[in-house]
Parts: sequence; structure tokens; C-alpha cells
Amino acid sequence: MKWTVKLSGKAEKQALKLPGKVLEALVALMVNIREAGPVRGNWPNYSKLTGTRHHCHLKQGRPTYVAVWAEDKKTITVEITYAGTHEKAPY
Repeated sequence: MKWTVKLSGKAEKQALKLPGKVLEALVALMVNIREAGPVRGNWPNYSKLTGTRHHCHLKQGRPTYVAVWAEDKKTITVEITYAGTHEKAPY
């Protein structure tokens, strides 16, 4: 089953400001979620934040970049709500 993966308006603006390699990692994450679902234990520092929210690191080191997403199992949709540095991440 393939999931629909989209960026929120805020995350889309944030993604445009990401460095090239981090943006590539975000796109790879989106493809990975589409193919295998929102639980991504194979990504660095992945964790489930609440029942439907998740996060992982896109790039470790300084600065560390993270992505935060929410899933909707009824519509088989994942929305990435944040993509940026971990200091400003909405955990």
C-alpha cells in the first residue's frame, strides 16, 4: 500500500531554504514514507512523538536538521509539518 506524502505550506517554505544535501535527504524520506509507511525506524534518531506524529534527523552534526510528520491512517496520508534545524523543531 502506497501512502500519499505531502508538505504543509510552512514545511514547503522551510524546504526551499534547506541546504542541497539536506533537501535531498528530505526527498528521500518522502519517497521512503510513500513506499513503506510513516514508521521509519531505519532513519537516524527516528522516534514516535505521539500517536500519529513522528520525527527523524535528516542530517546529524552541527547544525542538525530534522523532519516532523503526522500520519492519517484513514486517508493513508502523511503530512510533513516541519523541516529545519532541531533548535526550532516543534517536538
